[in-house]
Amino acid sequence: MLGLRHLSFAYQNLVEIPYSTIFQHREVLEVLDLSFNLLEDPALLGELEKLTTLILDCNNYTSHVKFPYMPSVTTVWINKNKIKNLPIFVEEIRRKFPNVKFLSMMNNEAAPSYFNGGTLTQYLDYRQYVISQIPGLEVLDDKEILEEERIEARKTYKIQKRKDTLKKKKELNK
Repeated sequence: MLGLRHLSFAYQNLVEIPYSTIFQHREVLEVLDLSFNLLEDPALLGELEKLTTLILDCNNYTSHVKFPYMPSVTTVWINKNKIKNLPIFVEEIRRKFPNVKFLSMMNNEAAPSYFNGGTLTQYLDYRQYVISQIPGLEVLDDKEILEEERIEARKTYKIQKRKDTLKKKKELNK
């Protein structure tokens, strides 16, 4: 098979993903770096069935981004974008990247830390929420998820989908 396993379009000031070039390598492409561009729509990336790592740092992605279903992806870096609504974004990640193990979303408003004006309490709450919603996650941002963190996250939060399901059942039984 001919093609590149790693491809970078970082620092190109792209407003659209160069799909024609990327798709030439779709049979073998494992790592795609689209950092430091002006991107906001990843819709066609689902064609990349071998992709394991997607790097989208420093773009224009928001909480309402619609990713394609990509079960092969285990690493998503989406640092320094425009993500503000944590529950909406995390639900999208959980549904579209079912095998994600490494997620980094530092320097987004939805991921409070000392670096962007957040408090330690806000940071810990953010971690607990994300860990509770994406049970298979191993590393969040720059820190490995510890088992005691996972237990605490489960105590504090339930997976959002369960709440939605219960709400729908209650509405149907009315």
